[in-house]
Amino acid sequence: MTTAQTAPPPSMRLRELVFGAACAAALRAAVRLGVADALGDGPMAVEDLAGAVKAEPRPLRRLLRALSCYGVFAERPDGTFAHTDMSRLLREDDPHSLRNISLWCTEPWTWDAWPRLDEAVRTGRNVVEELYGKEFFVYLNEDAPESADVFNRAMTTSSVQSARDVADFLDLSGSSSVADIGGGQGRVVASLLEKYPSMHGALLDLPRVVDNADPRLRVGGEFGDRMRIVAGDCRVAVPIRADAYIIKNILEWDDDSTARTLRNVIEAGGPGARVVVIENLVDDTPSMRFSTAMDLLLLLNVGGAKHTTESMTRRLTDAGLVIGDVRPVNPYLHAFDCTVPG
Repeated sequence: MTTAQTAPPPSMRLRELVFGAACAAALRAAVRLGVADALGDGPMAVEDLAGAVKAEPRPLRRLLRALSCYGVFAERPDGTFAHTDMSRLLREDDPHSLRNISLWCTEPWTWDAWPRLDEAVRTGRNVVEELYGKEFFVYLNEDAPESADVFNRAMTTSSVQSARDVADFLDLSGSSSVADIGGGQGRVVASLLEKYPSMHGALLDLPRVVDNADPRLRVGGEFGDRMRIVAGDCRVAVPIRADAYIIKNILEWDDDSTARTLRNVIEAGGPGARVVVIENLVDDTPSMRFSTAMDLLLLLNVGGAKHTTESMTRRLTDAGLVIGDVRPVNPYLHAFDCTVPG
């Protein structure tokens, strides 16, 4: 049974940190085994849980004991294990589930890339192209389709959980049309069409992504008669004219890709168009450990970066946008409300 402890000394804390991969691997194993889904509302014996997930009881106890040290599952005095607030987030049916995001952050390519972080820091370039001989998303879609599916599910989860916040935050009452650029399966634009019954919407993303767009946006769906779905790459072109453009959590590539995307949106919208950029930031946020870790992962896979308020402001103004306001959408997202000058 795990017990409460005082804070470990620096030497032990450092030992714990260098074993961080063990924690990540344990979380991934628990998700892939379906442990959180099999564990009910009450405590369960390891033997029963092992039978439910088709695992050996002894190594499963070791896995659960390791995770319980981090507050993921709880070992009880009688040797049974129970859910905690964190372990419930690994369940597929939890409304705030982080199951897919936990898988995405521990996909096989990450274990190839992390050991080469020093190389990425020295050069400022991603390591994926040297590892696999292809640009990251090309590699995912051509050589690792299962990982691409995990990415899409993780992004959908993130969008579902933040779409309502974005819709509540944005006042688009002065716009008759909105385009979600790189918007995944369209959860954000669907929430906006629900909020504004007379608004028309558009969604642009890669073919593999929009093929799985929210059914409400498709022909015959709830918003189908007000919706246009476009397959394409916003770094190449944005063939959509709209009053307002939403760009959420995609301006994290290399500087050239970011600049091309913004240029394409500006050209599509023309003078007076509204461009709302929504991003995680690595400053002015309570989620620094997560945001800075994702920042390093972006360096490894696409040579990109999470932004500070200053770096995002600089990229938007360099592109020619006029920033009117910067405000938090929720505890981990900020919105830069911009216009295309006349």
